[in-house]
Amino acid sequence: MPVLPKSKKKAVPAQSIAELVPTAGAKGEFKQAILRNLTFALARDFGSAKPRDWWIATSMAVRERILARLLETQGEHNKQNVRRLYYLSLEYLMGRLFENNLYNTGLYEEARAALSELGVDWETVRESEVDMGLGNGGLGRLAACFLDSLATLDLPAIGYGIHYEFGLFKQQFVKGDQVEHPDNWMIFGTPWEIVRAEYTTEIKIYGRVEQIFDDRGNSRPAWVDGKTILGVPYDIPIAGYGTKTVNLLRLWASRSTEEFDLAAFNSGGYVDAVREKAIGETVSKVLYPNDKTENGKELRLVQQYFFVACSLRDIIRRHFRTAGNSWDNFSSKVAVQLNDTHPAVAVVELLRILLDEQQFTWERAWTIVTATFGYTNHTLLPEALEKWGAPLFSRVLPRHAQLVYEINHRLMDAVEARWPGDNYKKSVCSLIEENGHKAFRMANLAVVGSHAVNGVAALHTELLKKDLFPEFDSLYPGKFQNKTNGITPRRWLLDCNPRLAELITRKLGGGWARNLDLLRGLEKFADDKAFQTEFMAIKRANKIDLAAVIKAECGVDVSPDALFDVQIKRLHEYKRQHLNLLHILTLYRRLLHNPSLDIVPRVFVFGAKAAPGYDLAKNIIRAINIIGERINNDVRIGGKLKVAFLPNYRVSLAERIVPAADLSEQISTAGKEASGTGNMKLALNGALTIGTLDGANVEIGEEVGEDNIFIFGLKVPDVEALDAKGYNPWDYYAADEELRAIIDWLGSDYFVPGEHHPFGSLHHSLLGGGDPFKVLADYRAYVQAHEKVDTAYRSTAGWAKKAILNTARVGKFSSDRTIREYARDIWSLAPVPVP
Repeated sequence: MPVLPKSKKKAVPAQSIAELVPTAGAKGEFKQAILRNLTFALARDFGSAKPRDWWIATSMAVRERILARLLETQGEHNKQNVRRLYYLSLEYLMGRLFENNLYNTGLYEEARAALSELGVDWETVRESEVDMGLGNGGLGRLAACFLDSLATLDLPAIGYGIHYEFGLFKQQFVKGDQVEHPDNWMIFGTPWEIVRAEYTTEIKIYGRVEQIFDDRGNSRPAWVDGKTILGVPYDIPIAGYGTKTVNLLRLWASRSTEEFDLAAFNSGGYVDAVREKAIGETVSKVLYPNDKTENGKELRLVQQYFFVACSLRDIIRRHFRTAGNSWDNFSSKVAVQLNDTHPAVAVVELLRILLDEQQFTWERAWTIVTATFGYTNHTLLPEALEKWGAPLFSRVLPRHAQLVYEINHRLMDAVEARWPGDNYKKSVCSLIEENGHKAFRMANLAVVGSHAVNGVAALHTELLKKDLFPEFDSLYPGKFQNKTNGITPRRWLLDCNPRLAELITRKLGGGWARNLDLLRGLEKFADDKAFQTEFMAIKRANKIDLAAVIKAECGVDVSPDALFDVQIKRLHEYKRQHLNLLHILTLYRRLLHNPSLDIVPRVFVFGAKAAPGYDLAKNIIRAINIIGERINNDVRIGGKLKVAFLPNYRVSLAERIVPAADLSEQISTAGKEASGTGNMKLALNGALTIGTLDGANVEIGEEVGEDNIFIFGLKVPDVEALDAKGYNPWDYYAADEELRAIIDWLGSDYFVPGEHHPFGSLHHSLLGGGDPFKVLADYRAYVQAHEKVDTAYRSTAGWAKKAILNTARVGKFSSDRTIREYARDIWSLAPVPVP
């Protein structure tokens, strides 16, 4: 690619840029900035301004400071021609940015004071913001935490993703069933993003490959015909905490190259006139379109290619705008991280650019590709490892399909050299799955095309090397490494739990928000009665707040003196919300048999969305809702149990639940959860974990101590032994009378009289379906672990000590630590502070 001509415009010095925005803390200046934006950006005055107007005006006042820092950051990075990380993720679960940006820029107290002087209610303003519809679960929230840490640590980085118009979906419950509605989060726009139309990128899909010849008669493949789509970038600045660094999240919105057919419109074909525009915009409409149909599968593939192709074009443009940069130093200036397999097609796209457009030799092109990419694996479930049918892939990306076959041919040569004549090794390493039909294995492609592959918890990485990719671990010694996930303490303590944050700061000072290991200083207060009282008073105040949310959203009255038992995460069988439900039914049945049974009153809090096409997950939601309604209204049990399934789980809702939780449910089948980050958020806020030895639970247990966590159930070797022997859930059903009664109850029409098998798919999965995630095998151990929880909670001082030690000992799980390890071991990235 040729070097882009340098602009003849004289750059504005960083000092001049900073001077355009008054210094933070200048008396009355922030208030004036709010009023200026209210008047000149929104055309509102005191009389006409609504809470949302005040939120936008205040956000724009903050944005002025952030953009000034962004320009300084970009100027410093460009001056030094830094090595930069480019993080490719299909989702970013950003939540709301208002308070987070205020904390990170140091403007929080100033903003509150300014609005107070203006007579504007703070809570009303902050609640005017809606969550950004850019993500779904832990994968996207991890990406958001990483962006926060990258900026906080002064590491040059840009995140790339898709600017979804409707996000995943807005969840509603109708008679217990999940109903999906469009999440129209962009209907009023957002003050945090900037459209960069001048960097619009054009990419190609479909078409065909033909051989073209040069003047000497030499032939080479060319991707011709096909359809083009435009990618329009939207930038969201990411401000670091306690630093001047501001990085970028760049999101691509799809647009058609042929938006309006005037001839069709003038002839009366009004729908036809905008047909191409509608088709072009479909690509960035929603996150994870339902892939139960072939059209849905195709749209997902197009989405993935669209965003990585736009991103790579942008990365290359940025690299070559600096004089002296070339392809020779591309991989020394560019580090690209693939967040799971969704962006794995980037490996082939960069290879295509180098081979077809730059006409490099294979050896030179492949060397650049593998030196550029790193790959993070987030799943141990073979069925969750992304694969694309070869016919579909070849139709959408014909040239890329050819290159996958060529990569695979060379890979098979390497496997043959390492294991001569071993066809089994070839079959498991191959990029092409051939079980009756051909499919491209994107995880294998990501492994082969990256210089480093990492798991996200110690156990997960061990299982990656032992079970999922043992052949690749042998073929590429040293390529696999561990990077245990983390969470940003700015969002998940400072912002979401201000009462606890204030207590910690009063005892330890404010440095903990940048160095979470300092929380170890709380250990000395774990037996202090006064501190215990204050710590638990904060927990109770947070529970009162959540009780109000539960009343408003679910219409259920709950007591803040009950134990708040929380399971908030994506709805999936392996996360085993249905195991939690079996325990709830167990307690309910015991209370019906003995209403005077002495148990600690509990409030079971759920938050989860099920994928629209995941019927069993949706049936689990229905079961929890309908059974919960029966329990909540059953006067016979005296209010000892309450169940609240909060609808439309999202970051802002999690920020209300996490500080109020007493018990954190992390009960996935051992060996199935890669890491989890909800477990870290809840422990940081003083919730005790009940969980299996799975994912990061193992490391949380090591940090907090075995006396401060409730571990139960099968371990990974036990699960493997059961599978090898032949697991039969009927054995557990027959051997445990209480379990059998619960399962039969679930399979009856007791909770929905007159309806045949209302929870039929759930009931079938536990018995006839083979119980693939060992719910019945772990049931009794789970119930017994909860009995230990009941006993422990009765000791106010004992529970307070355990909760304090959980907060004190989870400093390891800061995303700052995780990012430092990535920067050191994978990205070779150094901090670049902004003067």
